[in-house]
Amino acid sequence: MVPNTGPAAGGSTVTLNGSSFTGTTAVTFGTTSALSYTVDTSTKITAVTPSGTGTVPVTVKTPGGTSNSVTYTYAATPALTTVSPSQGPSSGATTVTLTGTGLTGATAVTFGGNPATSYTVNSATQITAVTPAGTGAVPVTVTTIGGTTGPVYFFYLNAPALLPVSPSQGPSSGATTVTLTGTGLTGATAVTFGGNPATSYTVNSATQITAVTPAGTGAVPVTVTAPGGTSNTVVYTYVTAPVLTALSPNQGPTDTGAGITLTGTALTTTGTVSFGATPAAFTVLSDTTVVAQAPAGPAGPVSVNVTTAGGISNSRTYTRLSPPGI
Repeated sequence: MVPNTGPAAGGSTVTLNGSSFTGTTAVTFGTTSALSYTVDTSTKITAVTPSGTGTVPVTVKTPGGTSNSVTYTYAATPALTTVSPSQGPSSGATTVTLTGTGLTGATAVTFGGNPATSYTVNSATQITAVTPAGTGAVPVTVTTIGGTTGPVYFFYLNAPALLPVSPSQGPSSGATTVTLTGTGLTGATAVTFGGNPATSYTVNSATQITAVTPAGTGAVPVTVTAPGGTSNTVVYTYVTAPVLTALSPNQGPTDTGAGITLTGTALTTTGTVSFGATPAAFTVLSDTTVVAQAPAGPAGPVSVNVTTAGGISNSRTYTRLSPPGI
């Protein structure tokens, strides 16, 4: 008999090959008559299977008697209970595990009608499959000789998208708290700066993540990975810590207004020039030169430093001198 297996619901057309079929009066599957049959020749009958379960004997009855039996196996109707994980990027290529029953001999696994990129039947209760590309929520089904399962659902997610990071620069030592904004950030599994993982991060919402930068150098790409995939890149720039090498002049009056030239390195992003705890007016001339106006203060030495995106510099000493008296 070809084929010798079929769905439990019946309705399959099978061919019985043998001899002396002329005048056949019955074709039975177990104890149930075929839904219909046609005697094509004395050596061939075409029959339609009734519903049934398990493995049953099939016989043909003619005026000459009842034939020997051959076996026909009713395949269990497959069923799916879960797909795990149940979501992944719209680009596909997610490996998922399908769990259910009657999955042996699966002939198709589909996601929204699209065939899985590949699949492996691990057992009667488990299939491992790789998702094709897709969008939205799609039904997942498995087809076996026993039929097609009811659906479970897989959710395609869009890849996250990032806008520029804020602030966009900080010291090479890291530890700067930055805000990443964009879309599709829910469930983020990684935030990287130049391939290095953020020291820590918090997903505030689908559109915002707060992260702490690791140490690094130069301009680096920042990405976020979420269930929908990996985002576009935005740039974060590590700035070298400033160094002061000289003040000129390094002394002046106690009142305000003395012009001081600060010389050093990595001064381009200077945001503050401080004389002790007092900020001074200043102008950045180059990466190595800043001019400042010394604020008023008491006579004596005071520490001078600058703060940039790269951090706080070392200190140099400026000495205020008392005015002469007569």
